[in-house]
Amino acid sequence: MKFCNRNTLRKSAIALAAMAIATTASLVSFGAYAQGSRDSSRITVAMYGGNWGDAFKSCVAEPFTKATGIAVTPEIGTSTTTLAKLQQQKNSPTIDVAWLDGGISELAFGAGVVDNLDAAAIPNLKNVSTKGVYRNGNTTYAVSSGYYSLGLTYNTKSVKTPPTSWKDLWKPEYAGAVTVPSPSNSAGVPFVIFLAHVLGVDPSNLGPVYSKLASLDASLFYDSSGAATNAFQSGEAIIGAHFNVGAWDLIDKGVPIAFVVPKEGVWATDARLHLVKGSRNKAAAEKFINTALTPDAASCLASKLYLGPAVAGVKVSPDVARKLPWGANGSVDDLKLFDWSMINARRAEITSAWNRQVSAKR
Repeated sequence: MKFCNRNTLRKSAIALAAMAIATTASLVSFGAYAQGSRDSSRITVAMYGGNWGDAFKSCVAEPFTKATGIAVTPEIGTSTTTLAKLQQQKNSPTIDVAWLDGGISELAFGAGVVDNLDAAAIPNLKNVSTKGVYRNGNTTYAVSSGYYSLGLTYNTKSVKTPPTSWKDLWKPEYAGAVTVPSPSNSAGVPFVIFLAHVLGVDPSNLGPVYSKLASLDASLFYDSSGAATNAFQSGEAIIGAHFNVGAWDLIDKGVPIAFVVPKEGVWATDARLHLVKGSRNKAAAEKFINTALTPDAASCLASKLYLGPAVAGVKVSPDVARKLPWGANGSVDDLKLFDWSMINARRAEITSAWNRQVSAKR
């Protein structure tokens, strides 16, 4: 066996130490890169699932990728689920852009998880109607990508006489086949307050509304619009509250469904785009939002989802126009929009009361 002298050993030890230091530095550097950087050729966009997600991809994501070369990874979920993710990821977000419903949008701003929309970086903001740009002080925290309404939907084979009132949901012949949104859905809390209007109840005391809902023989209190669509498609529900978007999608597919505006009216809200605060791909995220605010994107969303455009100068066919939330000759000014600050101030109260007085009695 050949032995090394002391000098050789010393040199070898120094060389090994240097290699170890270099390797450690490299690993630390790589770790810092992995934690502190993002792939600038890709952004993550939180969006709804089902036909909503399909439309967002084809009307916005695909044209954006074609124009910029930046890929879009969808993060599918309801508005409430997305907000929970944004709050969990607040210090290191993986989502760059988020679609959220009205109401949840305000909660996201209050939670400090959405950033200001800069008109210089998103020049198409100027295309959007004043009602569709959401500001708090000097911060523009959201922009509308289209409006939709919650109306009565029913199966035309099972329901021979078209319903004319929200109160028809309690008719004995529909027992066990009714669906309405739960507070887990962004429509659930405002639906409770809307029912107070329908039932002639003072909104300051919603007890009679909870009693009425507890007496509803429902097949499903749905948490997502996709669940409502599935219930109507499978026949689990033959009548209930559903968005014009979901109802017309089923009608277009040949499902025997109809959508009506009851005599008490419908309420409406919108799907809004948000820049996530702390996005490491901010410039790309701003370009994505800018793409969504073009007349082409708004026209595409109107044609595929029947979202009422918030962008000015959008042209649609007469068939699409009649399926928009305001009808063939209406506009956003004809919609009944909620004061979300009032709704959100009561969200926890209504959700708790629902769980105790409605869900617990099923």
